[in-house]
Amino acid sequence: MTPLARWLPMPLQDVANALNVHRSAVRFVPQSALPEGEAYEAFIFRTGQVPTRDNAHDLLNGLMWLAEPDIKARLNALQAQAIARDGVGAQRGRLRDALTLFDENGAWWPDCPAPIAEAWRRRDWRAMFVTHRALWQPGGPRLFGHALLEQLALAPRKGLCAHVLLAEPLTLSAEDWAAKPFLPLPVLGVPGWWPGQDALSFYDDPAVFRPLKSAA
Repeated sequence: MTPLARWLPMPLQDVANALNVHRSAVRFVPQSALPEGEAYEAFIFRTGQVPTRDNAHDLLNGLMWLAEPDIKARLNALQAQAIARDGVGAQRGRLRDALTLFDENGAWWPDCPAPIAEAWRRRDWRAMFVTHRALWQPGGPRLFGHALLEQLALAPRKGLCAHVLLAEPLTLSAEDWAAKPFLPLPVLGVPGWWPGQDALSFYDDPAVFRPLKSAA
């Protein structure tokens, strides 16, 4: 028995389908429905079906398909187009790598206040989180990546990092995505998201709040 099977009343794909009330065009199917040799993203695009395992990772992926169907469909379409054009190689390539990074660990914050964004680009974490702390309320980045959400739920730790867009995901072209226009965010540094932030040393941890790398 899988861990989720202990408390779910039915297989995970059936739970997700039951929750999918006019929100997403996709249906959730067992992982075994994915034909051997066919890329996961290409199968979803071709069939409108999402292969789903009974684990927390796929539960959160399914919930994100229900919460943000347009963004998930856009990412999937770009993945499928790249696969149709280039095939599936040993490496994904810049576009597919960026799409996967956002799908697994992404967030977005298009209305990020300018003082926060400016400090962020400089990796001035103290200015970003302490000097401009009041600007974080009540808004903040919207978490999207299901692997990130899984880690926050099951193994939260200070070093977890999101890759954040300061734009609306649906406005980006394939070329925009390939440029990886992300800013790194140690998510538990967001004011109010983790205990201990009032300690003066919290944001002085260089293993988490890293300085901007110098140009070579």
